[in-house]
Amino acid sequence: MRTTIKKLRGVFVIIFSFFLIISCEQEFTDLGSGVVSNNRFETNAELVDIVIENSPLSRIQSDNITRELGQYLLGIYNSADYEKLEASIVSQLQVNTLFQVVPDSVRTNPDVIVETTIDTVFIKLPYQVVVENNSGTLDVDLDSIIGDITKPFTLNVYETDTYFNRLNPQDPTKLNEFFSDFNYIKTGTELNAQQDFQFMPNKNDTIVVVKRRTSSGGLYQTDTVSYNIQGVNMVKVPTTIIPLDENKIKQLFLDKIGQSEFSSQDAFNDYFRGIILEATGNEGSLISFNFNNTSTAQQPSIDIFFTNTYLNASDLSPRDTIDRFYTMPLGGIRTNKFVMQDKTYPNNDEIKVQGTAGSEAKITLFDQTKLAELRGRDWLVNDAELTLYINQSADTTNVPFRLYLYKSDGDLTNPSFSQIEDSYTEASFGGIRGQLVRDENGNKEKYVFKLTDYVSELIHGDSNFNATLKLKTFNVTDAPVSEFDTIFNNYSWNPRAVTLFNHSANNGARKATFKISYSTKK
Repeated sequence: MRTTIKKLRGVFVIIFSFFLIISCEQEFTDLGSGVVSNNRFETNAELVDIVIENSPLSRIQSDNITRELGQYLLGIYNSADYEKLEASIVSQLQVNTLFQVVPDSVRTNPDVIVETTIDTVFIKLPYQVVVENNSGTLDVDLDSIIGDITKPFTLNVYETDTYFNRLNPQDPTKLNEFFSDFNYIKTGTELNAQQDFQFMPNKNDTIVVVKRRTSSGGLYQTDTVSYNIQGVNMVKVPTTIIPLDENKIKQLFLDKIGQSEFSSQDAFNDYFRGIILEATGNEGSLISFNFNNTSTAQQPSIDIFFTNTYLNASDLSPRDTIDRFYTMPLGGIRTNKFVMQDKTYPNNDEIKVQGTAGSEAKITLFDQTKLAELRGRDWLVNDAELTLYINQSADTTNVPFRLYLYKSDGDLTNPSFSQIEDSYTEASFGGIRGQLVRDENGNKEKYVFKLTDYVSELIHGDSNFNATLKLKTFNVTDAPVSEFDTIFNNYSWNPRAVTLFNHSANNGARKATFKISYSTKK
């Protein structure tokens, strides 16, 4: 019986293989990126005319309610070839509701009077850095900055009266959204100690000197504060310090700690709704700050250094001096506000792609006539490659290291976005690619995309939906995390920009090209 089963199984395999071969001769479909070339098939390639147009943006979603962004931009980027960008940060503050300015044991002691004095208070913004080991010496360079770091931009800090609700006020069953063009309500005057603080990155800003003083104004002690890189204790993190008005901060925060305003995080959010770090100007640099650092020392925050002077109630003579510290991380709901300079680009056979709320491009691979024509051909798509060339005469100082493509249904009022198939079906082979390619001289030359599975499905599939492709500056949140992650959410804190040639024949050999390689039966 056992021998008979084995023989029958062998016969079945032979029969199945025979029908499989016949089936492959009668009909074939896409084999991914594999090229079919043998005595039954011949390979060829065709250049397909496409249309690529500018697609300016007015805004993007810039909050962390749906997805934690981590990176937030602050500063100015101004290039004559692109829209000027003024990037500001708006954030709630996190509080320690158990903190006591004066311990209960001292506060309730009738023999002691406590006078609290702020020594210094500032916003701490640690830079992202690159650490290099040069012959045993650890060198630190600032990272994630574009623009002119030799010129400052103007920064002012405000309290906002805008309430940050995680739920949509019009429909509480949905999460709220804040977009990059949202206007936040300011309350009062600037919180920074010096109006129009001149912000200029400096990698040597690694220490803060805090002079501790008693309530009488006498110098008690001097502290040197620095922030070390996590895991590299010998290296100090360059950090921008924005001094705040000590009297305003004492009234807003220290005097309220222990009262109802600090009884819970929700109570505090209702009392103090957030701060605005507003950048303005026509020159300077644009900095990306990491708000997701696991090291407390490297998290953006408001840091308050203060001193409690204990006096004897009987004669007000000094009894003791205690130095204290309180920190309020910029946490909770955070957003970026982008002020983009309105700019109309001339119709000169160029495409502008600029991150944040700048500009994307709209690409039409096939019109319906061309698609119907391709569907009438018996093609096995082996490869589909889109190449976009950089105009090297434009500003290429801060071009993106990668561009990205996604699908749009074209709805102008409520568009739906999705991932291109290759981004997840070919993820282990680089997805749709789109990385910057340099020429043999090191010049920034082009971007190349692979769209094989998408084009094959479009030609051989049953759907008549021919999506518009959108081209954008790549953001780390763009790529799908799995094959089921097919919805595309358009976030962008990558401010880089590039000028590309479009499809016009006027661009000669550097016009945008779309090449389909295919196989057909002989």
